[in-house]
Amino acid sequence: MNNKKRTRRHTKNDSSPPSITNRTNSNQPSKSSNFLQKMRARLSGGHFRMINEKLYTCTGKEALHYFREDSSLFNLYHAGYKTQMSNWPEQPVNVIIKWLKKQSPSFVVADFGCGEALISKSLKNTVFSLDLVSNNPVVIACDMATTPLNSSAVDVAVFCLSLMGTNYQTYLEEAYRVLKPGGWLLIAEVKSRFDPNNGGADPEKFSKAISELGFNYVKRDVSNKMFILFYFTKKVKQNSKGKEIEWPSLKPCLYKRR
Repeated sequence: MNNKKRTRRHTKNDSSPPSITNRTNSNQPSKSSNFLQKMRARLSGGHFRMINEKLYTCTGKEALHYFREDSSLFNLYHAGYKTQMSNWPEQPVNVIIKWLKKQSPSFVVADFGCGEALISKSLKNTVFSLDLVSNNPVVIACDMATTPLNSSAVDVAVFCLSLMGTNYQTYLEEAYRVLKPGGWLLIAEVKSRFDPNNGGADPEKFSKAISELGFNYVKRDVSNKMFILFYFTKKVKQNSKGKEIEWPSLKPCLYKRR
């Protein structure tokens, strides 16, 4: 009898069973919730790669129509873009912003393919932020080949990872139109797009084509392992109409499927 009572007391005073311990730790993510988070990230990454491939393999006009049909795709793309760029040791837009801050505050800037409009947010200059979709009152939604900007109205035209369309040369022609004589053209692109040994364009031929459009080649910065940055200025004297420019094909920047 006494033994039974002792046993009962011992059981009653025993430490809490595992089920109670689990309840007290319920704030910790379970294996199933971790799995769901990973799946969501993969799905998001899959959407980004799909949209990214589309933008590199269609014209600007087609891309504009694509996003007008479903503007939520633009948000999906930029969410994936931010994730990809977070792995880069240095952001090309920050290098461009640093350069712009050394120039005159009176310079008018056109940011072609502005994304989150970081240049506009970082400068006191007048900045025209241009992109396919506008979720921000400072961003002008348009096809970058036909912007609403006036001719010879801009001091600096920027393309930061935004020469994505198969008709990219029409964007550069538009930049030429809106730039003042002597104005700057800055182009930052993924380095692999200019690696002739791996299907990329020859940077010399690319620079030559832009020079024939009506620009002076100034320099290119290849110091970063992820991107290349070109600097040009618009010629004061316009080129006379000559032979058709041979634009090199830019290698699409396609992310591997996992």
